[in-house]
Amino acid sequence: MPVFIGIAAILTFFSCKPAEPDTTSLKKEIVTAYAQVVFATYEDALTTAKLLQTAVDTLLNNPTELNLKAAQKSWKTARAFYGQTEVFRFYDGPIDNGETRVEGLLNAWPLDEVYVDYVVGEPNAGIINKVQEYPEITRELLVSLNEKGGEENISCGYHAIEFMLWGQDVSDKKPGQRPCTDFIPGTVSNDRRRTFLQLNTSLLIEHLTKLCDAWQPGKTDNYAAKFLSENPDNALQKILTGMGVLSKVEMAGERMFTAYDNASQEDEQSCFSDNTKADLQNNIGGIINAYFGNYVRFDKSNIQSAGIDDLVRINHPELADSTELLLKKCNNDIQNMYYPFDQAIVLENKREQVMKAILTTQQLGEQFSIIASTLGITINVNAAD
Repeated sequence: MPVFIGIAAILTFFSCKPAEPDTTSLKKEIVTAYAQVVFATYEDALTTAKLLQTAVDTLLNNPTELNLKAAQKSWKTARAFYGQTEVFRFYDGPIDNGETRVEGLLNAWPLDEVYVDYVVGEPNAGIINKVQEYPEITRELLVSLNEKGGEENISCGYHAIEFMLWGQDVSDKKPGQRPCTDFIPGTVSNDRRRTFLQLNTSLLIEHLTKLCDAWQPGKTDNYAAKFLSENPDNALQKILTGMGVLSKVEMAGERMFTAYDNASQEDEQSCFSDNTKADLQNNIGGIINAYFGNYVRFDKSNIQSAGIDDLVRINHPELADSTELLLKKCNNDIQNMYYPFDQAIVLENKREQVMKAILTTQQLGEQFSIIASTLGITINVNAAD
């Protein structure tokens, strides 16, 4: 009898216990929203790359200091939107893998200036000036030379364009000061420099178009269709991997600690334009977009949808709160770093700010690993593709 009463009591207890909420539909909504944000961000990166191309064409048609400054400003705008796409990396996505695999042609760095054009003390350096070795600068040549013989041998992408627009940075107080006269037609080097810049902006558009096509909604045979047809947990694993690896390995490690540890301008990401701090701000902005399912577009319209935060809050509200606070702290710590970044890593009274941002960003990467575990997902935030 006592045993029977005990079992009845247990059955009564379980029958009264609230059922675990079914999150399947929410997961599908989050994955769908993520794909929408990915496409929108790549589309904005493409739109701003086309505006950069227009600004470059204006510069080449009329090489004035005013038009050079306008092209530089346009590069920074394009860079801001591309920076928000970097959270879509580090899993089996079209930017890193598959037939598209264009990341190295878009964003490889650091760039060895001598590989491309003249620098102080070497007026005949680089692809631009080696006419006998490279008689004609073509699209195919630039693609074939990108990272050939060394990871710093960069001939394509945002940083190749950056170097063209700013030139070598030899100052502690300001970015590179390439003169607009470098683009006046009529000399062999100038004509080749003009071709190099023009082809690179075209390649930027070509490669971003491939990414837009891969993520375009409504197709049945692209990456987005494959991604949306997956088990939602598999898709969530990819989303969290992108956020975790970008935070811990790329941002905290490659993009901040390496430069901090070496105290070297050559190790910062956008060293010619002094845009590195903005790069990092846009990287964390992309993580925030992906986590909350929100994104402010280039045209100022706003995507607001379900995000991973909504999923975490159902069973782990404290974890959701701590993650939100950590994201804000990470954003603030990067914001509070001294500008320009190449001085923040060498000035003794400013380096502490950089280390603070490094540690917070590293912690953020680890937080995404914790979130994944609570959702029954395993991710590796310690290694990039």
